[in-house]
Amino acid sequence: MRISAKSDYALRALIELAAHPDGLVSSEHLATSQQIPHKYLEAIMSELRQTSFVSSQRGTGGGHRLKRPAREVLVADVLRALNGPLVAIRGECPQDLGYNGSAENLQFVWVAMRAALRSILETVTLQDILDGNFPEYMQDLIKAPDAWVSHVFDPKQPTDITPGR
Repeated sequence: MRISAKSDYALRALIELAAHPDGLVSSEHLATSQQIPHKYLEAIMSELRQTSFVSSQRGTGGGHRLKRPAREVLVADVLRALNGPLVAIRGECPQDLGYNGSAENLQFVWVAMRAALRSILETVTLQDILDGNFPEYMQDLIKAPDAWVSHVFDPKQPTDITPGR
């Protein structure tokens, strides 16, 4: 799964808004504090205004605010609002695919992958991110040494498969 710059910037802007629950936050502040290109941020905020996440006020002293409390905004909902389904294969949802013959079980891999993503993205809110308050299973994943290592395919290196997994 790839997270687009738009999704990353939108979540960062929303978290910044969550850090200021009692007031309006200007686009300039959002762009500067989160190092987001201002023009791109404006386009993202325009899109977020079309959702249930952000409201805006124009003029002097204007800015943006969350429409709902940060504890009610799931990361999954933000990603879906901006990009559609969390997982799509060739533009289709995993349950709608059909494979034949030797590839018939591939659908189970896609469905399991979506379930794994959901187990995090549908439980973590903007407030959780702001507070660093994550579910225990997620903390365990974060603490795993291998979690912080990028894996790149090397055709010269044999794949390490542990028997019996």
